[in-house]
Formats: sequence, structure tokens, C-alpha cells
Amino acid sequence: MFCYQCEQTASGSGCTITGICGKNPDTAALQDLLVEVTKGISKFAHRAAQLGARNNEVDTFAIEALFTTVTNVNFDPARLASMLREVVPVRDKAKAAYEEACRSAGQSPEDLNGCSTWQPDVDLDGLVKQGEMVSIRQRLGSLGEDITGLQELLIYGIKGMAAYAKHAQVLGHEDPEVYAFIHEGMDFVTKPDPTVDQLFTMCLRCGEATVKVLALLDQANSESYGNPEPTEVLWGHVPGKAILVSGHDLKDIELLLKQTEGKGVNVYTHGEMLPALSYPELKKHKHFVGHYGGAWMRQRPEFSQFPGPILMTTNCIQEPREDYKERIFTCGLVAWPGVRHIGDQDFTPVIEAALAAPGFDSASPAEKKLTVGFGHHAVLGVAGTVIEAVKSGALRHFFLIGGCDGAEAGRNYYSDLGKALPDDTVCLTLGCGKFRLLGDDMGTIGGLPRRLDMGQCNDAYSAVKVAMALADAFGTDVNGLPLSIVLSWFEQKAVCILLALLHLGVKDIRVGPALPAFITPAVLNVLVEKFAIKPIGNVEEDLEAMLNKNAA
Repeated sequence: MFCYQCEQTASGSGCTITGICGKNPDTAALQDLLVEVTKGISKFAHRAAQLGARNNEVDTFAIEALFTTVTNVNFDPARLASMLREVVPVRDKAKAAYEEACRSAGQSPEDLNGCSTWQPDVDLDGLVKQGEMVSIRQRLGSLGEDITGLQELLIYGIKGMAAYAKHAQVLGHEDPEVYAFIHEGMDFVTKPDPTVDQLFTMCLRCGEATVKVLALLDQANSESYGNPEPTEVLWGHVPGKAILVSGHDLKDIELLLKQTEGKGVNVYTHGEMLPALSYPELKKHKHFVGHYGGAWMRQRPEFSQFPGPILMTTNCIQEPREDYKERIFTCGLVAWPGVRHIGDQDFTPVIEAALAAPGFDSASPAEKKLTVGFGHHAVLGVAGTVIEAVKSGALRHFFLIGGCDGAEAGRNYYSDLGKALPDDTVCLTLGCGKFRLLGDDMGTIGGLPRRLDMGQCNDAYSAVKVAMALADAFGTDVNGLPLSIVLSWFEQKAVCILLALLHLGVKDIRVGPALPAFITPAVLNVLVEKFAIKPIGNVEEDLEAMLNKNAA
């Protein structure tokens, strides 16, 4: 196997024996194969879209297939094999739509081959061998590290887009332009001789499409559950039966809350699900009582101590410990071998497990509160106060510290940076990186909290909206604002968000704790030249440079 799609990759270069995430070589090969055959579907779907034709089943399969291969989603070879056996019927629909569109346009269809003619092997071992034949290593040998790395940058950006598109789709919101770009991008990476310039252009177009899908998801969440609002929530637990929900999917937690109504079971968020407690239509459920634990990578000890079942809704699952493997459930695209899966959104087995478990016999020893819900509606609602604070000199600088969190060394940079921020600055947090900062009280400035949590990585559009609105208010662009962006990346959603910021022309972004293994020195030089991308360094030196960024 060879995989370098996430930040924790072995030795900073690539996992070759077993994934640090926990996936074995068979799972890695099947994921590689699923990406490859999705390219074959997209070759037809892209050409059909150019002629004004699309098929919703094809679009849905593509985003689900790509989301399935995002880090920490699906570790189950049997489930991956099942999805691979769906490829040919879906591809036939994409091909039929393309050929019909050609007939209507009076033109002949192209004779597509390669991944567009793939047929599945008869058994799991055969599928694994097919996957081994299309690994990244094959392209590294034929195209070199720079071209392959840029191809992977584009693919990983598209994977992140697909995840966000799926979150929006389950809430009834879709954008044909988003699907069209996903197919176009996957088709593009099948071209035999792409240039660096062509790949950079496509990566920036992926950023443009990401802005669209983030706006779509923001609309989907707000129309479904109301605008997030500043909300003080319990960080701990109360007596009673309990279910813990981790991941990102708001639809799943909505259905669980409805199905547990009146059952005597309390529901808690974990990890990136924390912002769900700030949505009016979700927090109205009285048994939606608070947040338990921290970021996703602490789940194994925290799940062990939780006295009830755990529901994993999207990416973030780690190999379950034996002491809770019998009470963890997956749903949606998430899977782990031997873990019970809820495939029909009927959470009765989870509820029954909660009623059978002991639950909490007492409240948290020391009650602790978190304030969440500072989405763009909330922040822009006090924009006048913010602008006046900046003009008066009371508020010197904004810092956006966000992204994915992880367990490896170097991520203490983000908590150290947060603690070092001067009292006349405001810190916006986003994604599970917030847990590096949530335990500290940063106080207030001009009557506003100095730390404003903007939500999940799924809520990145809030940060874009606020930055654009402030830039407009001050008659400048984002780069002219007293704003510094410091990102911690981990997986493919972070990649597409970075591409979105680059598409918007944002410069001087600091990224860490380590740069992606697929970004070669030559590619990094281009990013530095065009966008002034900076690896994180020393907190003291970085902070001084950021505070003085607009000094001239």
C-alpha cells in the first residue's frame, strides 16, 4: 500500500505497511480502486453535463464513493467491496445519459476506455489485486512526484468537496454546478500528460467550487435548524441514561433526538458535533443536554469511560477498544469491521443499548460551560461594535485559528499561540482545532468574548462571510484586514478549505503542524511565490510577524 492523503502519514512521507489511521493494506487497495473507478464514471458524467444532461443517481454515487475514501470513514473491506459492485450499473447509467445527450445534440460519443471499461473481479482478493494495480505508486513512477502530488492535491480537494456536498444533500440541498465540477475534476486527473500550470488552475477551480458547496451547506443547515446562536452549553454530564454522538452530520442527530424524545435518555455531543448545540431547532430538545469529551483523536479513552452507546455519524472513527466495541454504532458511510451499522436511520438498537447501559449516576464533579454558536449571522449581527472597536484601536487584530486536530507532536503550537494572543485581539476558532483553546477563558473586549467559536469545519463559510463583510466595511480586501489565518490540517476537508481560501486570493496563511507529503518542494515554492503560504514556526516569532503584517 501507499497512502499520503492525511497529515499523520508515516514518517511524513507515506504509509506503506499499515495506515496510521488504522486501515490495512486491503482496505487501502479497495479505496484506491474506488477512487479509480469513480474517475471512469465521471468521464461519462462530465461529458454528459457539458451537453446539459445529468443523472442524480450518478451524482450521488460519486460523492458517496469519494466521501467513503476520506480519512477515518470506512475501514470495512466488505462494505467497500459492496460499493465497488455497484459501480458498473451506475457507470452504465452515466454512459447512457452521455450517449443520449450526444444523439440529441447530433454528435457522436467519444470512445472512452481505461477506467471507464473496468469490470469487478469475482471475489474480494481479486478486487484487492485490482486496487493494487492503480495505487499512487503507479503514477509516481510514470509522472513523477510533482505532477502526481498536484493530481492528489486536486483529488483530495474534490474528496473534501464531496463530503460537504453529501452533508448538504441529506438536507435536500444540491447544486448541479458542484456535481459538474466534481466530475470534471475527476475526469481531468485521467489525462495522460497534465502540466503543472493546468493542475494549479484546476486546484484553484476546486477552491471556487468549494466556496459554492460551503455556501450550499450553510444554507442547508440554517434552513433546516435555524441560524446558530451564541449558546452556553454544559461540558460534562448529568445523571441518567446517555447516548454520545460524534462526527458532523446534523440530520442524524436530529433524527436521534426525535426518536429518543420521552424515552428517558440524554443525548450528548462529542468532537465536531459540539456546534449542533447552538442550532435553535436542535437545542429545543430538553434531553439534548451538553457536550462530553474533547476532539476526535481522544475518543478511545473517552468512549471507554462513557456509560452508554456511541453513534459515529461521519468521518473521525478510530479502531474501537474491546471495552466499548459492543456499544459503538456507525451510520451513513462510516464503517468498521465487526461494529453494528445503522443503515436505515432507525436508531432503535442505539436507544435499546442506552436503556440497558448504566448511564451516569451523578453529575460532573465540577460543572463547566462552553459558549458556542458564533456563526456569521451572530458575528455580523454585532459588526458595528466590532468595526468601532477596530477604528478606536481597542481591537488591534483578528486571528482565525482552526482546522483539524490530531494527536502527534507539534499541535501544541495552536494552544500556545492562543494563550500568547494579546488582550487587544480576538480569536476566531473553527473545526475540531478549537479544542486546543476551549479550556481557557480569554475574557472579553468591548463587551464581546475574545474567543468566538464559529463551528465545525463544515461551517468554514461563516469565516469567509465574516472576512468578506469586514473587508467591505473597511474598504479593502481580506489581505488588507488586521486578520491572520493559522490552519491546522489533517485530512481532505482541510485541503479543500485551503484551496477555497487560495481561490479567494487570501495570502500569508500559516499551515501546520507539517506540510502535506504530497506537496513537493517545487510545488511549495509555487505556493509561496503566488500565495505566500507559510509553514508554522516559532510561536513568538510568528505572532510578532502576524501582528505587524499590515505595518508599512
